[in-house]
Amino acid sequence: MRYAAAIISTLPLLSFSSPLPQGAPSGHEVEITGITYGGTGCPDKTVQGLLSDDRTTIALSFDAYTVQSGPSIPATERRKFCQLQLKIKKPSGFQYSIFGADYRGYASLEKGVTGTTQSTYYFSGEQNQTVIPTSFTGPMEGNYLKHDEIDAGSTVWSPCGEPGILNIKSEVRIVPMAATGLNLLTVDTVDAKFTQKYFVQWQKCDPKKGGNGGGGSGGLRPPTFDDGNLGREVDLSGRPIQN
Repeated sequence: MRYAAAIISTLPLLSFSSPLPQGAPSGHEVEITGITYGGTGCPDKTVQGLLSDDRTTIALSFDAYTVQSGPSIPATERRKFCQLQLKIKKPSGFQYSIFGADYRGYASLEKGVTGTTQSTYYFSGEQNQTVIPTSFTGPMEGNYLKHDEIDAGSTVWSPCGEPGILNIKSEVRIVPMAATGLNLLTVDTVDAKFTQKYFVQWQKCDPKKGGNGGGGSGGLRPPTFDDGNLGREVDLSGRPIQN
């Protein structure tokens, strides 16, 4: 089975879409304090993590994020999803926006079959969300790269005056279900980095007023396991990774 990894960092860096405010938080003021997960693409005991010494970068590994279709393959194997919840500590008086991510994987699709990957970004307790879908149409055989870049007009901001829980929900599926041959779509790596240019932006806010929730696609975000806690905590007790 394919192995998947994710690297997530919270070092604030200048966004191309807005100037960095004076006194923006440094990497020492922003840290990941925990992460929970859940979903058919990341069932219990299939996610491991390593945290850097300064608690700003986390590397996650998955071993069950593959969908497939074909004769004798159950319908449950044609769609999977994984939701991550990052608990992030940040200074009072600042908000940060959803960044972006790179998803790498492998697709083996016959003619007439479509593989889709979709990512949804939002903060717990907020209505705004950003949804980015990508499709691959067969015949296709080889690796793929899905790059999510959030437009300034679709920015979703973290709550002001609260730590905030960042949700990243990804989904992969194959359609139609009645495929005659063997089809495969995997998520091998997910690189969601705050450290790369335009992946994050900061703005000052007033905790007393609650700040600005930002843009997003509008409407309520999709149902989740539990906005407070997905129930499966990533074990971060392994050897620290290097930034």
